[in-house]
Amino acid sequence: MHLLASLLSLLSIHSLVHAQNSSNTNGVGSSPADRHYVTAAQAQKIISASAANASAIPIPQNIAVVDPSGLLVAFLRQDNAFPGSMDISMKKARTAVLFNGLSSGGLYEQAQPGQPLYGIEETNGGLVVFGGGFPIYLDGFLIGGVGVSGGSVSQDEQVATAGVLSLGAATSLT
Repeated sequence: MHLLASLLSLLSIHSLVHAQNSSNTNGVGSSPADRHYVTAAQAQKIISASAANASAIPIPQNIAVVDPSGLLVAFLRQDNAFPGSMDISMKKARTAVLFNGLSSGGLYEQAQPGQPLYGIEETNGGLVVFGGGFPIYLDGFLIGGVGVSGGSVSQDEQVATAGVLSLGAATSLT
């Protein structure tokens, strides 16, 4: 009796898995073609333009591009860029996408002592609440984020913005 119940259970699981796979949704409700994310080629274009801008300043930078889930798609550490800024650039990019397109600097005021979001930078495996991380919007969709670290905040923001604009994308919906 237990053997029959186990076999029926396995058959029903197999049917469920087959139904999910045959609908091409991977169980997330949309097909891969319907998803909007930064491709490896787009990420490399952003990094190339950002690196060119950083070289023109000249400030060696760490440049990270992540997908909408905050997972790394591409990264560059320019020669002589601060090693400690590698992690910061990735966290700036993650911050921008984990909060649905808010720039990393957009949390700064609310993250100060006594403010409602004080301590937020300790969440999600570490966030950064100062400038240099921006969302990447293309055709009205959040496709990823870029984070730059190695210079001053204004230099980091300039370099990140140059990368996003090179793609024909924007750092905000407005």
